[in-house]
Amino acid sequence: MTTQLDRSNPATVLQANSGFENVFAEKFENRLKRFERLGLRLFSVANCMVNFINSPARFDKAERSMAALEVMFCESMPVPEDVVVVPDTRNDPALAENRLVVGAPYIRFYAAQPIWDHAQNLMGSVALIDYQPREFSDEDKHLLSDLAVMIERELALSTMYHAQLELIKQNRNLKRDSLIDPILGTWNKAAIVRSLRLEMDRCSKAEKPLSLIFASLDQSDVIRNTHGIAASDVIMVKIVSRIRSCIRPFDALGRFGNDVFLIVLPGASHLVATAVAERIRLAVMTHPDKIGDAQIALTITAGMISTDTFPNVEPETLISLAEKALLSAKSAGNNRVVQATPMQPDITI
Repeated sequence: MTTQLDRSNPATVLQANSGFENVFAEKFENRLKRFERLGLRLFSVANCMVNFINSPARFDKAERSMAALEVMFCESMPVPEDVVVVPDTRNDPALAENRLVVGAPYIRFYAAQPIWDHAQNLMGSVALIDYQPREFSDEDKHLLSDLAVMIERELALSTMYHAQLELIKQNRNLKRDSLIDPILGTWNKAAIVRSLRLEMDRCSKAEKPLSLIFASLDQSDVIRNTHGIAASDVIMVKIVSRIRSCIRPFDALGRFGNDVFLIVLPGASHLVATAVAERIRLAVMTHPDKIGDAQIALTITAGMISTDTFPNVEPETLISLAEKALLSAKSAGNNRVVQATPMQPDITI
């Protein structure tokens, strides 16, 4: 089941994952286990382990399972800078008295190959252990070296992945900043017009109506001239919040002009859009605000249009007619909703 994105809030729309991220969605530890399984099959040993310097412990110190003891043994060994092979631990002076050699689990064979990063820093090792002494041929050493190189390449890919993720994040931030009004957090003019085009295309294909609301705060000029731009911005942010509370999550809200909002209502008939516009008008009118000690009565005026009354029109025509409806509402005295009509006169305010 899919859920609709909240198109009125750009922050929720711009969180889509890129395909690149999904490639490396699997945990790095799980990817390393593939190399350990490959080592087991290649060398027919009891265990193959990839260990990294200063990596978190795989097991609790109190753990005494066979796997935990094997890991403990490998982690106790110095990280080699060249291949190390101990055919029989009981014949090796450094390991003959090791408690995991003379006691359970009685480890008898050990080999390790260093793992380096792209800058030739020693990162860890890939180690083999067994419970029987065994010979380790030159071919085996080459295979172990090849396995280490494969792990090193996986490390390099992981590093590139994280660098790429950071670039993706930066690109997203740039894209988001180019689409969002920096003060109100709504879509900006270019983004809301683009959203209108996309929604009109979707609704046309689905044979559904689409409605458009142009809304403007009636007191915006007075507030700006009397109390300043900062106070006006604060009021506008509150107006945005009230508008969002009146529309659906998949409706789109954007700043079309300094004091004008464009609201796209996909699937909404002219009757639904009228009800939404009235709901917005009442939500603003019934919540006066204060600037300092001054009580400010707020009202909003809206012009609306729907494709069920204006079929087969271009987005630009829809915007123009909705804007004319808004101007008609303002000329009629503000604090009202006017629906666009085919013979709407041109009005200049």
